[in-house]
Amino acid sequence: MDRRIYLSMSGAKATMQRQDVLAHNLANVSTNGFREELQSFRAVPVRGEGASTRAFALETTTGYNPASGQVVATGRSLDVAVQGGAWLAVQGLDGTEAYTRAGALDVNPEGTLVTRSGLTVLGGGGPISVPPGAEVSIASDGTVSARTAGAAPAPIGRLKLVSAQTPLLRGEDGLFRGADGELDADPEARVQDSALESSNVSAVSTLVAMIAAARQFEAQMKSMQTTEKDEQQAQQLLSMN
Repeated sequence: MDRRIYLSMSGAKATMQRQDVLAHNLANVSTNGFREELQSFRAVPVRGEGASTRAFALETTTGYNPASGQVVATGRSLDVAVQGGAWLAVQGLDGTEAYTRAGALDVNPEGTLVTRSGLTVLGGGGPISVPPGAEVSIASDGTVSARTAGAAPAPIGRLKLVSAQTPLLRGEDGLFRGADGELDADPEARVQDSALESSNVSAVSTLVAMIAAARQFEAQMKSMQTTEKDEQQAQQLLSMN
């Protein structure tokens, strides 16, 4: 009897973890450049004395969906949509180099090119500084040019764009990092100016998956309740004897 409760309990716990991942994806359906987090279930036998007759049902993240989101034109000169499988290099809050697909850029009060969330955008030689009052434009190869009043546009840096040969690792801060550290700049990587990449999360598919997970959780809980009733009835029969 305890085996049935054990299996139902571990299944319900795994389903709750799946719901957390799905809810996180749905919350970022409108986040520019967001990559859908994938998940799957796996069985892990419980090791101990004797035969392994019990197994945990665990939810495990298998990475992220690498598919590109829809590119939407914004008409804003500081917006860029990274093309293909390339990534934009930024400086994380921990000071390490990280990568993102969110290309909504701004110039902070110190004149440094940053993302909309305030992260410093990295160029080939570090942060990119913009002259005061300059009009900024970004070319398809990532070259950043600034134009001041009465002067022709002049390059001030180039966005560091990287291409990973292996899947990147998603950190708790939502940024991606290379498994072996920093990646080298890819001179062939390109961006589309005055545009942003949307999230690659499908709201409809995620909602359907959340409904299915909720029903699965209810089935696991019902199994536990049924097991409890069966055990109570068995105790009653034993007490009568």
